[in-house]
Amino acid sequence: MDKLSLLKTFCVVANEGSFTKAAEKLDTSNQLVSKYVAELEKQLDTRLFNRTTRKIHLTEAGQQCLQHANHILESVTDMESQLGLLNTEAKGVLHVSAPVSFSTLHLASALSAFQQAHPHVSINLQLNDRKIDVIDEGFDVAIRAGHLANSSLVAKKITTIKLALCASPAYLEKYGTPQHPAELKPEHYLEYSYVNYDNDKSVLIAALKANAQTVTPKLTANNGEVLTNVAKQGEGYVLQPTFIAGEALKNGELVSILDDFVPQAISLYAVYPHRKLISNKLRVFIDFLSSYFESTPYWDK
Repeated sequence: MDKLSLLKTFCVVANEGSFTKAAEKLDTSNQLVSKYVAELEKQLDTRLFNRTTRKIHLTEAGQQCLQHANHILESVTDMESQLGLLNTEAKGVLHVSAPVSFSTLHLASALSAFQQAHPHVSINLQLNDRKIDVIDEGFDVAIRAGHLANSSLVAKKITTIKLALCASPAYLEKYGTPQHPAELKPEHYLEYSYVNYDNDKSVLIAALKANAQTVTPKLTANNGEVLTNVAKQGEGYVLQPTFIAGEALKNGELVSILDDFVPQAISLYAVYPHRKLISNKLRVFIDFLSSYFESTPYWDK
């Protein structure tokens, strides 16, 4: 019997917590499942399960074996997918993490178009603006905006994201239009709590950081849409990507200020673990997003 069959059977038993349930899931006999697990234990020269009359529990060696077995089986699946790219249709479940505002404003329509083009790919989408751990949290890919730190992950650029410092016409009429970051009123700053401009050396970011050390911003929130909507009411100024503020800028609800000082455009990336051979479903997903949003996205045209 081949080791892959032994590992697959072991994983199912571990996940189901029962030889009987594993046999039902594998559509085989309880005796054969027990035989496969016993053979694997013999080959590894270690006990993988502690057995009682009612339950089975993984030993410490069994827990380590399960991690390795899952990785091996996943790698085999990725290899089969990679080698069969030219002959197979994209299919399966794709686990995706993406930012909240970008997803609600723009990714939803892209996903709809993607699934029309690839009906056999199911999307499990989790929205979160915090920086998730792609590997530990079990995602195939994460959509991230900004400057990426060096890591063991692969990053593929999807599109370019421009930033804009915005205020409403009413706010500018009341407080005047600043001509330099030093003229900004720090108590009126509407701050996005997840932003990280540690690597940005622009005069504007330096001013915002300096102001934050002396004055508490008027509003801090972890959602850019909320901050932008507050800015539209004349309550302060906000630094936001144009995929959030673009519509308000076009219809005059917001006005961009200090354009010469705004940080350079950032990028939107698809980030995935380098240890994995890229599956067909992930490859077509990333290619589709790049084509859908283009190098200059539609909200900036």
